[in-house]
Amino acid sequence: MARLDAWLWAVRIYKTRSLATTAVRGGHVRVNDLLPKASQQVVPGQVIRVRKDQDEKIIEVVDETMAKRVSAPLAQAAYIDRTPEKPPPIPEMVGRVAVRDRGAGRPTKRERRAIERLRGH
Repeated sequence: MARLDAWLWAVRIYKTRSLATTAVRGGHVRVNDLLPKASQQVVPGQVIRVRKDQDEKIIEVVDETMAKRVSAPLAQAAYIDRTPEKPPPIPEMVGRVAVRDRGAGRPTKRERRAIERLRGH
């Protein structure tokens, strides 16, 4: 059995063990929906949720014996990725920058002057 922080580092979820320890202490890692300690032992069948950047990864432990960092293929064999698939991007929105239609939103200077004239200012 391995410690949670060492296991997360060994299966390449985090780049360093200290980053894994910091994430666990910071509440970014949950084991079976509970906040764990970094020294908690990893057991097969546990579901681990890892929040990294803006994404959440859900993994199920298969091999708990990983205590040293291993190659990527071996690391992927140590867990089952249960992360739901992201919805595909909306085709109309891909590559677009937020663009406001002309005349929508705030009035232009010309429209503002017309409004002031209408109000009698």
